[in-house]
Amino acid sequence: MTGPSTDPVRPELPEDLPDAPADPDASQGSGGVGALVARMTDRSDVSPRQRGRDIGSLTKAVAGSARSAGRASVLGGGWLVDLLLDIAPRIPVRTLETLRAQHPGLDPDDLAQTLIAGASKATGAVGAAGGALAAAEFAAPPTLLTTPVQLAAETLLVAAIEVKLIAELHEVFEVPVAGSTRARMQAYLVAWTERRGVDPFAPGVLRLSLGAAAKRSLRKRLLRRAGRNLSTLGPMMSGAVAGSLVNHRETRRVGEQVRDDLRRRTGQNG
Repeated sequence: MTGPSTDPVRPELPEDLPDAPADPDASQGSGGVGALVARMTDRSDVSPRQRGRDIGSLTKAVAGSARSAGRASVLGGGWLVDLLLDIAPRIPVRTLETLRAQHPGLDPDDLAQTLIAGASKATGAVGAAGGALAAAEFAAPPTLLTTPVQLAAETLLVAAIEVKLIAELHEVFEVPVAGSTRARMQAYLVAWTERRGVDPFAPGVLRLSLGAAAKRSLRKRLLRRAGRNLSTLGPMMSGAVAGSLVNHRETRRVGEQVRDDLRRRTGQNG
């Protein structure tokens, strides 16, 4: 099998990058962040300049949410977990029927590889755009958003893209999680945390809310992901290059881990 290209995105510095434009969702807390993330995870063919603006808008919305959450929640990581839990049900997930219509003629393994490559390219583009914003900030600090908040925004967006990938891999192997949208997406969040497929027979797999232990695991995974994304904050264009490579590699890894687990669960050897 010859799979699709896995080359990371080549970073480009957006031209004439202004402050992120005012967004009506930006002041609406987690709902505004969720709407922006849903829109950004549902779009793949956007220019580097537009992607940079989108991340700028998302960063403004995340900053507003952080101010509302308070310093203690933000520093402890609980705010980031709650924000991801709130936006997860908004993440657009394609059904198997839609995926087959968009990628006709592919068997499950080829389709899974196509989805992994696409998600890796998308998170690589997020890293490149974030690095480009950071590079512009080094050149003109007063005009752009602060990097710690930008880092949180990038982490949320990358996590959302990877959770979408995991949900769609379950569709590909015909083991989608049943239940309400919120319960299903929380099950996929646990799968993202654990880097494996959802076990439909596990106790409490369709819980309406995650327990303390699951939230701690999710917080650790998010903070670890944010730590890897620190590479986007390098000076000049080094952050764009590093961010693209790190995101591309990590998304491909989680996609392949979940794909392999689903293969085992469904008895497909690939």
